[in-house]
Amino acid sequence: MKIPNFKKWIIFENDNYILVNKPPYISSLEDRDKTLPTVYQEAKKYGGDTQLCHRLDKETSGVMAIAKNPEAYRHLAIQFEKRLVEKIYHAVVDGIENFDGVMIDRNILVSGRGNVRIDIEGKPSQTVVKTEEIYKFHSLVACKPLSGRMHQIRIHMAYVGSPIISDEVYGGKTPFLSDVKGRKFKLKDGTEEQPLMSRVALHARSLKFKDLDGTDIHIEAEYPKDMRALITQLRKFK
Repeated sequence: MKIPNFKKWIIFENDNYILVNKPPYISSLEDRDKTLPTVYQEAKKYGGDTQLCHRLDKETSGVMAIAKNPEAYRHLAIQFEKRLVEKIYHAVVDGIENFDGVMIDRNILVSGRGNVRIDIEGKPSQTVVKTEEIYKFHSLVACKPLSGRMHQIRIHMAYVGSPIISDEVYGGKTPFLSDVKGRKFKLKDGTEEQPLMSRVALHARSLKFKDLDGTDIHIEAEYPKDMRALITQLRKFK
């Protein structure tokens, strides 16, 4: 996998914060695969007293905030704690759904080894969901998590019967072009058909918070190549 230069990840920078558009398959912190860098390592190489303000799952792409000094880190950490940070994720889900700002309010329990499930004994978790586009068999949705639980969007979408595509952990199906077209076909060279999306189709679309001087920082991250290609194909066969 070709790793872009960290500078090319940056979509905003000032004296206090760096905001990057994290590519998929790059871990935020530690990673068992030592051949790939992490966002933390690349930020440290970039220079300064940088600290990650939050994390994204390895497969999830999108906007991440990095503090350039301890005061900036504390300032944003307090906003996260008080739920003052607005995070919007885009996901392509199975099924035709018209979510009109519906709130999914179900407790999430995280047990040993990262096992996550809906459970009344878990911590309160809320996600607001709005449909952005509807395709032939799928929907593009905007998800606004009001809490920050592990796999929150993934498990909440699965709970309402609209798992994120390629999210096999929570029941998402891997999409193929032949499925979207509604007919099977053979490739001319005899090779097997490749999926339209090989990873969980989840992207951290935007992030909004306050800078140290009280001004708003509101940044949107473009889709990576694989998600752009997926949406382009789905739009062709609405």
